[in-house]
Amino acid sequence: MKFAVVLHTDDGEHYGVTVPDLPGCFSAGDSMEEALDMAVEAIDGHLELLFEENGSIPERRPIKEHQQNPDFDAGVWALVDVDVTSYLGKSERFNITMPHLLVKRIDEYVATHKDAGSRSGFLQKAAAKELGLS
Repeated sequence: MKFAVVLHTDDGEHYGVTVPDLPGCFSAGDSMEEALDMAVEAIDGHLELLFEENGSIPERRPIKEHQQNPDFDAGVWALVDVDVTSYLGKSERFNITMPHLLVKRIDEYVATHKDAGSRSGFLQKAAAKELGLS
């Protein structure tokens, strides 16, 4: 799942990071790259606490909307990708019905795209993408 972050610096070298969609989620780094890496860790830890409390991910808003906030003036915007699948719960087995040709196309895709994993993995990724969880 991609999260918008805004980086601020006073010296052009050290950066503070704010995650506007996760109030209270902050990080920092001694370079822009390190700050972005640390932001991923901060988001991961923040999500872990949120899921322990109420089991949900706050809705993400467009960067354009956040840019209207004067607190983020002169900030550098970026997107960081955080794997949230571990917070979605344990895997569950269930039956579904799909048209034969669709199943065949999925199987062909999975066979030629190793990153898709399996039929289940493909469907999981497609559902996560459609639901805004990727």
